[in-house]
Parts: sequence; C-alpha cells; structure tokens
Amino acid sequence: MFNHHDLPVSIFAGRSIPALAERIAAHYGSALGQVTLRNFSDGEIYVRYEESIRGTDLFIIQSTPPPADHWMELLLMIDAARRASAARITAVIPYFGYARQDRKDQPRVSIAARMLASMLQTAGVDRVLTMDLHAAQIQGFFDIPVDHLYGSAVFEEHFLQDPMANLVVVAPDVGASKVARAYAKRLSADLALIDKRRPQANVAEVMNIIGEVEGRNCLLIDDMVDTAGTLTSGANALIDAGALSVQAFATHALLSGPAIDRIEASALQRLLVTDTVPLHRTSEKIEVLSVAPLFADAIHRIYADESISTLFVE
Repeated sequence: MFNHHDLPVSIFAGRSIPALAERIAAHYGSALGQVTLRNFSDGEIYVRYEESIRGTDLFIIQSTPPPADHWMELLLMIDAARRASAARITAVIPYFGYARQDRKDQPRVSIAARMLASMLQTAGVDRVLTMDLHAAQIQGFFDIPVDHLYGSAVFEEHFLQDPMANLVVVAPDVGASKVARAYAKRLSADLALIDKRRPQANVAEVMNIIGEVEGRNCLLIDDMVDTAGTLTSGANALIDAGALSVQAFATHALLSGPAIDRIEASALQRLLVTDTVPLHRTSEKIEVLSVAPLFADAIHRIYADESISTLFVE
C-alpha cells in the first residue's frame, strides 16, 4: 500500500509571498526548492523545476491576491509538478483569492471560487491547505481534502501576551458575527455588532451599533481588509458611540487603493494583520504577525498523516 511517510518532502514557492514562503520552510527545517519562474516579454509565465521532484511529497506555497497571474503561476507549477512525477501535490494557499465570488447573488455573474477550485483539481493538485477563507463553504467546492486554518490561532497567542482590559469584541458586519462571537467567548469578552448598509461593492455605510461599547476598549474582527472602508467607518462610529479605544484584527491585509491612508486618518489605534499577503506599504498603525509556524506545523502533520484538527481554532 502507498505510504506517504516513505516520500521525501519538497517545498517550493511561487513569487507572490517569497518572504512568508522562506519563513515557512525555515520553521519546517528545510530550504525552498529551486524553481525557475519568469515571464516572457509578452508577460507569459514560464515554470521549470531545477531539481528532481519525482516521487516527492510536494508542497507549493502561493497566495493568490490580484493580479490573476498569481493564480496562473500556481496552476502552471502544479501542472509541471504532475508532469515531473511528484507523488503527491499540496497547494499551500495562505490567501485564497476570488473567495468573495462564492455564490450567484446577482443575475449573470460568475462563481469564480467554484471555477478556481475546478481548475486546481484539473491541474492535478491532491490537497489544499489554506487560511481564513472568506466563505468557509468554499471547501465544499472541492472533491479533494481541504485543510482550513484560522488566523485566530496566531492572534490569540499574541493577545495573551498583550491583553486588553474592559474588552468588547465587535463584528464589523453581520457576516463576521460568527467569528467575532467565537473570539468573544475565548477572550471572555462581550460582543457587539455594527449594522451597516453597503450601497455598492467596496463602499460601506455604518448604520447603528448593537451592543454596549461606551467606556469600553473595542476589538474589531474580520477575515480581510481591502479598501478599509468598513473597518475605518466602524472604528470612527465606535469612538463616536463612546468607546475608549478601537483596535482591529484582520487575517488578510489586501489594503488596496486608499486603505492605508484611511487607516492612518481614522480613529483606529492599531491594526493587526498576518503575512498571508505582503504589505505594499508600512504604517505605524499596522502590525504584522507571521503565520509561518502554523503553516509549517500543518505541512509536517499532512506529511506525517497526523491530525491537524488541533490547529483548527476558529
């Protein structure tokens, strides 16, 4: 019977998150494998593994924020690995792009997350390891195992070293309420919710706050921060409602467009994010926590066919 324990482990990385990939490999106790990734003059992507991967348990690390080239590069790396006879291929996708397009909520739109799940499987991937999917049900789009890690494991470890007194955990919208409730329970804190109306994509309008925040230290929780409109308008609304301070935690720091300027101009005291997406610009208000140890542990457990459910801290 086929036994993964007998396979050598190979860890490779695309070009989207080189720093995180190196940290994951270092925590695993390995070095990243040698692969040539370059673009032809017209932009077409070229992939070639520079060492034998025949019969290996292969892990490919690649986040997939825009541009779509990151997805294309990952698919080509999977295809090249399959054709080079890797025994098992795991796509390690710390940030799974296009996860916001997970359902047909309007006429004549694409369900992009479902399409990309199909493309990964067609390319030849055997397993997916990811973190904080925008919609957890995306796991059901796959017919292969999907291991879904949660950024809360990293954040809570940090929070225990730097606790907040008189704390209330705040969900910036209804969609984040389940995750915020789980945080509030583990942190023995109260829960509040910001009820907002979104007139159009990437535009948020705060309506009212459900819960007691006056005289409290507030912690906003979300899976990602893109243009930071929801986060900063929520922080400003909490201060207007009498909150003492507002901090936030978001796993994926997309921070596109005016996001960082909005954060710096807002009432938000501090934003904690992880390194699943590289920051294009630093800010004194933004602190980055690394998920490398968590992913390295998960890779080890997948290779050893051990349970990783203990890492699933939602």
